[in-house]
Amino acid sequence: MAKWTAFPYDTAAYARDAAALKKQWARLHAGDAEPLPKDDKVLAAWALFHAGEFQKACEAGLKAGAAGTTVANKAQAIYANYLEKSEKNKLALFLEVAERAEAQQGSEPKNANAYYWQAYALGRYSQGISVAKALAQGLGAKVKGALETAIKLAPKHADAHIALGAFHAEVIDKVGSLLGRTQGASKDTGLAMYRQALKLNPGSAIAMIEYANGLVMLEGDKKMKDAEKLYADAAACEPADAMERLDVEMAKAELEED
Repeated sequence: MAKWTAFPYDTAAYARDAAALKKQWARLHAGDAEPLPKDDKVLAAWALFHAGEFQKACEAGLKAGAAGTTVANKAQAIYANYLEKSEKNKLALFLEVAERAEAQQGSEPKNANAYYWQAYALGRYSQGISVAKALAQGLGAKVKGALETAIKLAPKHADAHIALGAFHAEVIDKVGSLLGRTQGASKDTGLAMYRQALKLNPGSAIAMIEYANGLVMLEGDKKMKDAEKLYADAAACEPADAMERLDVEMAKAELEED
């Protein structure tokens, strides 16, 4: 594994031992509805993830066997999305996550995050190669199907609701609502998904950011004020771990650009 770019912020605030991690588990996993692991090695990999040690978390997760697949996938996908500088490497990392998650579905068909991480990775990969190209390759149906399965298996999976909202918004934004309909994309469903995500996880900076982006894609400039307010709210969030810190910093950067 090539050396990954280091997390660029101070991680001291996000370092936790096993006991502290267990105590804060519900708060840290309000987005992905991941159950507390029984295996100490997997828990240790999650501690590395929350502290921003994404490469170590991924390696520790893979070393821990099947139970560590989700933490490995999340660490790799989040790293690729926020910190990988090479576009080529980023796409390769996403495809690897998608393949691992799809294989995981075979052995754990009731694991919501096996479907969620496949969808997340393919969704980000699709954005990288262009949504229109991805739709032509049939990736849209895969992403939508995997997210719908994740929500069916874990109805409180806020992040899956965000991603499904983003699927509807991106497709309509890129190919229009008429063609979007052939991909199963609907403006009303997209907006409902974002709202549900925020209801499930009201303090989520990424839910606010994605909802803001979705509002502008689906409703146009008339929703710019609402979008800016959502970005300001996201920037004001108090991050509980390294991933949330990346979301908050992204919101701040977006506000500075405006």
